[in-house]
Amino acid sequence: MNKKTVKDFDFQGKTVLLRAGLDIPLQNGEVTDDTRIRASLQTIEYLKQQGAKIVIIAHLGRPKGEFNLKYSLEPVANYFNENTDIRVTFAHDVIGEDAQNKVNALQPGEVVLLENLRFHKEEEKNDAEFAKALAGFADVFVNDAFSAAHRSHASTEGVTHFLPSYAGLLMEKELSNLGDALSEPARPFVAILGGAKVSDKIGVIKNLMSKADSIIIGGGMAYTFIKAMGGSIGKSLCEDDKLDLAREIITDSMERGVKLVLPIDTVAAKEFSNESPSTVFPTNNIPEEYEGLDIGKQSLEYFKKELENAKTVFWNGPMGVFEFSNFAHGTNAIAECLADSDAYTIIGGGDSAAAVAQLGHADKMDFISTGGGASLEFIEGKPLPGVEALQD
Repeated sequence: MNKKTVKDFDFQGKTVLLRAGLDIPLQNGEVTDDTRIRASLQTIEYLKQQGAKIVIIAHLGRPKGEFNLKYSLEPVANYFNENTDIRVTFAHDVIGEDAQNKVNALQPGEVVLLENLRFHKEEEKNDAEFAKALAGFADVFVNDAFSAAHRSHASTEGVTHFLPSYAGLLMEKELSNLGDALSEPARPFVAILGGAKVSDKIGVIKNLMSKADSIIIGGGMAYTFIKAMGGSIGKSLCEDDKLDLAREIITDSMERGVKLVLPIDTVAAKEFSNESPSTVFPTNNIPEEYEGLDIGKQSLEYFKKELENAKTVFWNGPMGVFEFSNFAHGTNAIAECLADSDAYTIIGGGDSAAAVAQLGHADKMDFISTGGGASLEFIEGKPLPGVEALQD
């Protein structure tokens, strides 16, 4: 990584504006998955030890530029105070009087978390005045929110025009892990891609064609490929406007000698519901009243065989309708397989990270990205505005 990090700056007595990735799931005001909070701790601890005054800024959900307590970051501040060693003061606004007073009162090693950035529509518009107001709190900016690095917002890109800007420890870890997987993976390098739509992963597949030795495709996106090859997929998810593209990818994989691994059997049901009785069919011969909802046992064995000798594995996207317990078997089995694997395993955020965490396998993976969308854009080879804006 060719960006300056927190290790390149003396923070003693300085006030730091720290952009953290705290967009986490809440239920009735309770944190249901603390992965991103835990991931942010290392940088906060480091800055505290360096004697910095820390002003954390973050967003939560999509409040659409309006003040909406349903999306307040206060439960996140409470979580820090009750479940970690970090003591956090919460400011009930972003650039208002409460924030100003609490930032002014900070002593070295103390932390304040400001309210949700997205309560201001200027955040997502990357408004220069809003960015300047945020920058006015601090002497230096640290971006540790890899999960928001693909957004050109006031808190990721705008503030860098007003403050010296560095990468946090999590940001550094994300970029080096994902970067190494792309530039110099131990081989064979196997990519597993799932999820609903091919259109979400086109750029990723195309970029991985020049990097991976084989690409396993599961989830709803597999049916577009099966139909493109002449198979019958019933009423399974399919992007008909992407069939030509799927054929191009198939041809490209043959020309490059990259093995494209598609499911051979499918667990299908007549209704899109967890309770719907299921039957297994060959993936290229699903009756028209049925819809594919998970990979079958044969597909799983086929995928596992491909993973047997892998030295590096990148996984993003579920193998089936993971939110239905009766159709989560394929996704869970892939998570189990990677937990037992000797390969260097990188989980590309999103549902794959959730599956691994739910099964208690998080500590058996080499790296779990906090990214989701940012991980995909990085793997796709796109520049990330929040990273580009940091000092070289």
